[in-house]
Amino acid sequence: MSQPPSNWGGQDAGGGFGTSQTPVCPRHPDRVSYIRCQRCSRPTCPECQRSAAVGVQCVDCVREQAKADRPQLTVFGGRAGAGASKPYLTMGIIAICVLVWVGELISPRVFSAVAFAPALGAIEPWRLLTSAFAHSPNQPMHIIFNMFALWVVGGYIERLLGWARYLAIYLVSALAGSVTWLLFQPVDPGVPGAYAPIVGASGAVFGLFAALIILNRHLGRDSSSMLAVIGLNVVIGFVVPNVAWEAHLGGLVAGGLMALAIASSRTRRSPAIAWGGILGVLVVVVALAVAKYALAPSGVLTPF
Repeated sequence: MSQPPSNWGGQDAGGGFGTSQTPVCPRHPDRVSYIRCQRCSRPTCPECQRSAAVGVQCVDCVREQAKADRPQLTVFGGRAGAGASKPYLTMGIIAICVLVWVGELISPRVFSAVAFAPALGAIEPWRLLTSAFAHSPNQPMHIIFNMFALWVVGGYIERLLGWARYLAIYLVSALAGSVTWLLFQPVDPGVPGAYAPIVGASGAVFGLFAALIILNRHLGRDSSSMLAVIGLNVVIGFVVPNVAWEAHLGGLVAGGLMALAIASSRTRRSPAIAWGGILGVLVVVVALAVAKYALAPSGVLTPF
């Protein structure tokens, strides 16, 4: 065993590190250490050592480095880099929709519990939103198409915006789709169609469509393929029976307006504009639903 040179350094009487005494760990003065931190060059005992790319660092330097390091963000505030490799929120929404759909196949009560009908909105307003997580149990293509579109578009927007603003656009667009459909329907229980149910994530998906186009335009990216998809769905909404084109339109407009607010917040460097725009769209959507029921004839509302 070789002996360290005499000028290796140690702690002197004044608390510093001299050149003639045995080096000790500053956090544990009773422990001798001939290993030094690669950043601050102070002796560090095995308990205080942390592996680095080259050699070791002390816990104090590691802590300071962690405070200085900030996560990489996209231009719209989403998390960039390896930490954003998987769109976990989009995956979670898809999982919820699939589980609800399987529940609908098992029991019709699941459909009745979450579907939205115009005559029920005044006493069970949560259905305006829960219906966006359900799909027709008799039409598998309904959920297949919506979930495929959500995976392709939602994952991209989640990475671009971050989970909070992405979730806000999804939920407000879903609500806007239900409310827009409601505006064209009778709510008086005595009128045929007042208990006609609606389900599907199409309103939310169309909101994401609009957001993708506007945000890509702001970034100078091409969205021609998405324009074709939206055009095709608009045509389907008018040609195929039992398709709530009103919900598509409502989600599309709401998602576009919120995306415009987000893009404006980046241009003006004011995050408050983004959340102000999202809140403003939500207030308008809720106000339209309240006005629809306030102006409708009153009646006895019973479950369908």
